[in-house]
Amino acid sequence: MPRDIPLANGALLVGLDRSYQIRDLFYPVIGGENHVVNFPFRFGVWVDGEFSWVGEGWELALDYQDDTLVTRVTARHAGLGLTLECHDAVDFHENVYIRRITIFNRRQTRREVRLFFHHDFRISGNDIGDTALYDPRLRCVIHYKRQRYFLANLSVRGIAGVEQFATGVKAYDGLEGTWRDAEDGVLGGNPIAEGSVDSTIGVSVGLEPGGRGECFYWIAAGQSHRDVRILNQLTMEKTPELLLSRTAAYWSLWTRCAGSGDKSDLSPGCHRLYRRSLLIIRSHIDNNGAIVAAIDSETLQRGRDTYSYLWPRDGARVAYALDRAGYFELTKRFFFFCREIIRDEGYFLHKYNADGSLASSWHPWVKDGQPQIPIQEDETALVIWALWHHYAVFRNTEFIKILYRPLIMRAAEFMVMYRDQETGLPLPSYDLWEERQGILTFTTGAVHGGLRAAAAFARAFGETDRADHYEAVAAEIRKGMDAHLWQEKSGRFARMISPLPDGSFDVDLTVDASLFGCFAFGAYEPADPKVVKTMQAVADTIRIRTSVGGVARYQGDRYQAVEPASPTVPGNPWFICTLWLAQHHIARATTLDELQPARELLEWVSAHALPSGVLAEQIHPREGGPLSVSPLVWSHAEYVIAYLDYTRKYLGFTACPECGRPHAEHVSDSGR
Repeated sequence: MPRDIPLANGALLVGLDRSYQIRDLFYPVIGGENHVVNFPFRFGVWVDGEFSWVGEGWELALDYQDDTLVTRVTARHAGLGLTLECHDAVDFHENVYIRRITIFNRRQTRREVRLFFHHDFRISGNDIGDTALYDPRLRCVIHYKRQRYFLANLSVRGIAGVEQFATGVKAYDGLEGTWRDAEDGVLGGNPIAEGSVDSTIGVSVGLEPGGRGECFYWIAAGQSHRDVRILNQLTMEKTPELLLSRTAAYWSLWTRCAGSGDKSDLSPGCHRLYRRSLLIIRSHIDNNGAIVAAIDSETLQRGRDTYSYLWPRDGARVAYALDRAGYFELTKRFFFFCREIIRDEGYFLHKYNADGSLASSWHPWVKDGQPQIPIQEDETALVIWALWHHYAVFRNTEFIKILYRPLIMRAAEFMVMYRDQETGLPLPSYDLWEERQGILTFTTGAVHGGLRAAAAFARAFGETDRADHYEAVAAEIRKGMDAHLWQEKSGRFARMISPLPDGSFDVDLTVDASLFGCFAFGAYEPADPKVVKTMQAVADTIRIRTSVGGVARYQGDRYQAVEPASPTVPGNPWFICTLWLAQHHIARATTLDELQPARELLEWVSAHALPSGVLAEQIHPREGGPLSVSPLVWSHAEYVIAYLDYTRKYLGFTACPECGRPHAEHVSDSGR
C-alpha cells in the first residue's frame, strides 16, 4: 500500500497510507530505525453504540495544504453521520507528530463521539522486549525500549490527558491487541505490558445537533523519559494548534525559495507537482545529509528488505535537482556525507544506511572464482558530476576545498584506473537497474561526465596537468563509445557489451530507457544523430501502448510485472523513464513546437500522481495505480529536473528580445 502522505523534519518521519493509518515512523535518523515497519496504527470512531475504524467504509480524501508538509484530510461516513477534517504534521523543529481532528455532526441530535488511537510499535524494527505503560502523572501512554521513547497524548477543549487507555500483548498466543478492546467503545485500563505489546488511548467529544467538536492527538519521540516528558509539556504549553500553524508557515516559506516557474504553458497541476516534489524530496533527507530512496516499508512483505537506503546515484540526481531549484545548503550536507562514505580506493559500494554504514547488498565480491569490485560505477561518477554542477552555480570555494582531495580526486583517480586499456572504456560493473554486469552505455556516459567534472575541478584549483590528463581519458572513453557501444547496423547505442575470452564482445541490443545516459552527462550532444536515433528507438519500442501510457524500463522487464511482456506492454511504466524521454525532447528542442512532446509527458506524470502529489516508482500498465514503493524520491527528482528544463527552454523561446522577460509579462506591463 503506497504512502500517500510522508511528513518529516529531518529526524522524525511519519508515513501515512491511503487508509489514513501510520505505517512508518523513523527516528532519530530518516531511513534508520523504523519503529512501525508497516504494521498499522489504527484510528477509530465510536458513536451511538456503533464503532468503525477509519478506512474501509469511509470516503477518504488525502492531500496536503498547498506548499506545505501539513495534511488536509477529509473522512466521511454516511452511516455514522459524521465527517472528520484532519490536519497532520511533524513539527518542523521539535520531534513531535501532531494531528488535529475536527468532527462534524451531520445529524440534528446531541451526540457523544469517542475517538480511539491505536499504537502497534515495533521499536527499533522488532517487537522483542518493548514496554507499553500508562503514566498517571502525565496522563498519557508511553512505549519504550532502550534509548527509544514514544509518548502518545490527547487534548480536548485545552485539557490534555487520555480519558481511556489500555496496554496489552499482541501477535502472541492468539492475542490480536488492544485495538479489539476499543470496539465496544470502552477500554479495559490495563496499565502496563511487556514484550510484543500495543496500546490504545481514547477520548470523548460532545457534539451539539449539527455542531462540531475538536480533538488534538500527538506522539513525541525522544531518547529518554525526560525527553518525551519535556516535549509533551512543550506541546501543551505552546498548544498543538500553534505547532501546526507554525509548521505550515515554515514549509510555505521554504517552498517559496524554489520560485513558481508558472509562467510557462504547463498546467496548474504540473506547477503544483513541482513544489510538492521538492517537499517530498525534503521529507526523505536526514539531517546528516543522507538522501533516502523511499520509506515505504510495504516491500518488507515481499523481499524482507526495503528501499530505506542511500544509493549514491539516486542521491546525486536528487542533489542535482535540489541545486537547480536553489536548495544548496541541503546538497552540501549530501556531499559531505559522500566524502565520509567513499572508500580509500575511490569508489562507492552498492548502497548505504542513513548513518553512513554499509547497507545490505546482492552484488558478489567474487565471480567465477575471481575477486571483483562489486560496484555500480555510475554511482561514483554521478556524485562528482553533480558536485561540479553545484560548484558551477554557487561557487562556494571554501566548501569545495574540503572535498577536493578526499572525494573528487579519489573518485577521479579510480575512474581513470578502472578501465580497459585497449578500448578505453570502463571495466564491467553492475547496471543502474542492479540486474546485470557489463560495460553499459549509461555507466560509460556517467564516467565520461564524472571525469570531465573532475577535470574542471582540477583546472579550477590550478592543477593543469591533472586536468589535461582527465580530459584525455574522457576523450578516450568517448572514442571507445564510438567504436564499441555504437552499433552502426542497428542505428543506435547498445545497452551493454560484455567482453568474451577471444577479445570480442557480446552485444546486448535490448532497448532500455537508460540509453538516456549517452547524452545526459555530456558525452554527446542531445541533437547528435546517434543520440536522436537511440532515443527514437526508446520512444518507438518501450512506450506503453495502453490507455495508461508512459515508458517502461526496457523490453521484457519482469520486475513487479503484472502481465507477460508484449509490444503493447514491454514492462510497467516508470516515471523516471518517461521523464528521461521528456528531458531529451526538451534538450534538443529548437522551437516552441518541438517542446510539445515534452509538455505532454510532463502532463502525463502530473495526471498519474496520487491526489497528494506522490509519485511511485512505477504504475500498473492498464489500471494506472502505483506499484512497488511510493513515493520514490528519484521519481520526484527527475520531475523537478524535467520541469526546470522545460521552464527554462519555454521562457527562452517566448522572451521579449529587448528586455528578456516573457512576452505575456511584457505585454501586460505595457498595457498598464
